[in-house]
Amino acid sequence: MCQARATVTVTQCTDYSQQKVAESLRRQFDLLGGLERFAKPGDRVLIKPNFIAPKSRRRAVQTDPAVIIELARLLKDFGAKPFVGDSPAWGNVFGCVKALHLEEPLKQLAVPVKQLNKPKYFIIGPEKTRVGISTVALDADVIINLPKFKTHQQLTATFAVKNIFGCVSGKRKAILHFTRGKSTTGFCRMLIEIYKLLKPAVTIIDAVTVMDGPGPIRGRARELGWIIGGIDPAACEVICCKLANIELQKLPMIKAAKEMGYGCTESESIETTGDKLGLKPSTDFEPARLIPLRFSLAHICKSLFKQLLLLAKDIGNK
Repeated sequence: MCQARATVTVTQCTDYSQQKVAESLRRQFDLLGGLERFAKPGDRVLIKPNFIAPKSRRRAVQTDPAVIIELARLLKDFGAKPFVGDSPAWGNVFGCVKALHLEEPLKQLAVPVKQLNKPKYFIIGPEKTRVGISTVALDADVIINLPKFKTHQQLTATFAVKNIFGCVSGKRKAILHFTRGKSTTGFCRMLIEIYKLLKPAVTIIDAVTVMDGPGPIRGRARELGWIIGGIDPAACEVICCKLANIELQKLPMIKAAKEMGYGCTESESIETTGDKLGLKPSTDFEPARLIPLRFSLAHICKSLFKQLLLLAKDIGNK
């Protein structure tokens, strides 16, 4: 049983219009106790979206630009100093921002975009895993986790916890897939340890348009119509499973959290607030067909080579 009850907020947001997204985000923070519970005026707040690869919003690969913009606007109005940062698996944060046409809106809001680089090394978990966490993320006063609701061919689905893996700098993520990818549950335990190290203040999940099928990049974009939030990411994973009609025991992240005693993974101990209709599960959510989690050495070498080509291209364009 969970040591304490958890609250997860579910608010309806049927499209990405500015008004609907802004209202849904305001309700999220109101239901969670107010923005002042998580930040203070003047705080440097890292908005950590899911920027996995430079794909357009219609593909539902990345956190939608409307959610990023409205969260940044909300933080600016509050008096905080938000910036957007990530370390994508493919390309860099600037390419992802460009693909989403976010450059000009963020510039107008005076919200910087930063690559999560310059790693500081930590030894985490009982397996003593060495991870390089971006000092750009570590130096933020507050981190707001802003993932995308998606299936994942290696982890069934990713809702809350894995997005913070993007704070591991550069291709070190691929190396961790190689060194820690033998066990799916063990890999998820490592992801939870990274989450615990960085301690995001709150998770807000973009589930307005989601991805099912062969995620996290090649799946189908489809409407779901919700924004989901909470302080306990394990509880958020549970509620997202329910919305996607995924059995809890089939999600490795929930299994790992249960083994570690991390967060609340028992449905009966999770209170949902907001729009109760959000608890109605999708009946046609297509699961991912699973493939091995562990990257091969050849995969890593190929990935590093592509990254070097992208870096050379960026230097040539300057």
